[in-house]
Amino acid sequence: MGAFNRSDARPAFGPLAGLKVVEMGQLIAGPFAAKTLSDFGAEVIKIEPPGKDGSPGGDPLRVWRLLKDGTSVWWQVQSRNKRSLALDLRSSQARDIVRALAAEADVLIENFRPGAMESWGLAPDELVKANPRLVVLRVSGYGQTGPYRDKPGFGLLGEAMGGMRHLTGQPGEVPVRVGVSLGDTLAALHGVIGILMALHERQRSGQGQVIDVALYEAVFNCMESLLPEYSAFGAVRGPGGSALPGIAPSNAYLCADGYVLIGGNGDGIFRRLMTVIGRDDLGQAPDLAHNAGRVARVAELDAAIGQWTAARTVGEALAALDAAQVPAGRIYTVADIAADPHYAARGMLIERAQADGSSLLVPGIVPKLSRTPGQHVSDAPALGQDTDAVLAGMGLSVAQIAELRAKGVVQ
Repeated sequence: MGAFNRSDARPAFGPLAGLKVVEMGQLIAGPFAAKTLSDFGAEVIKIEPPGKDGSPGGDPLRVWRLLKDGTSVWWQVQSRNKRSLALDLRSSQARDIVRALAAEADVLIENFRPGAMESWGLAPDELVKANPRLVVLRVSGYGQTGPYRDKPGFGLLGEAMGGMRHLTGQPGEVPVRVGVSLGDTLAALHGVIGILMALHERQRSGQGQVIDVALYEAVFNCMESLLPEYSAFGAVRGPGGSALPGIAPSNAYLCADGYVLIGGNGDGIFRRLMTVIGRDDLGQAPDLAHNAGRVARVAELDAAIGQWTAARTVGEALAALDAAQVPAGRIYTVADIAADPHYAARGMLIERAQADGSSLLVPGIVPKLSRTPGQHVSDAPALGQDTDAVLAGMGLSVAQIAELRAKGVVQ
């Protein structure tokens, strides 16, 4: 079979060239993991539900948030470099196609609720048994085991259960969420790490395996000293507003025309910061030489820094702080990002021509590899755009594909 052999003559590129990936699931976590792999050359076949009974079908992300010509511009980020195969998984013939793809693949990614794959006869353990080299990533809200496994889980719940939401916002106010799906993205990146580790181990053993990523665990893994502080001292960390509790001084300070962020918590940095704001008396105070002493007097330090920034614009404050090599920055809007020369110089603003003649800016690729960098080679596909090519690569004839389409199995 050759389902992963592209018919569009796309050149192989990146460190994952030749890696064959089947993406199942929808929306954010699973597709983001597959997107990350495709950015670095993996051949990703994305399986989507066909439209039926007036429904447009496909990944719901296609119509989330702001649309251009009926399609979400977010879709152009999440699904670049992928191919779309529209399959109705309610059909046994469609599930046979998935099994055939999995038998040829290196990686399969799914983010359905636990038990969904098993209900379709596509249990990952069975897929790995049929293809012993297959690596399967399973992303879910609470994991594949445990008392909560069957609960529906979205990113915001993972952020809450993982401990992040309790730390956000101002003390005594409603905890706020970050304005992006951070829990999903953290889970996706943990999934990519798991995939790469499993592929590395496969080089020794020749065996694939199943990776179980829970959204709440991915968030919890980023909670630093939260648990041991509770275990050792009974400390329940709460929201710190714009500051970072236990680290001083590190905060957002009001200027005449906005806020500046200053990280003055290194010992040497703190002394330079105090010199900049004209408070060498604080910079040379013995009890402020190290972080513990500064934490004890953080309110006094923040007030002194705030008095200095209030008399200056953000630009004036940053010029003085940059000259003293004190870490500081402004709060960027997306307009600031799009106009920033450093973003441009680092290749983080990719301009893609659209079918209507307009252009669209999409994020660049991270991380930067010196010899085998990632690339944005092809734009996100239309629903079922590659169905015929994928099925033909699997050996199906034109007549067989037409029959499956007539039955609604494929689109």
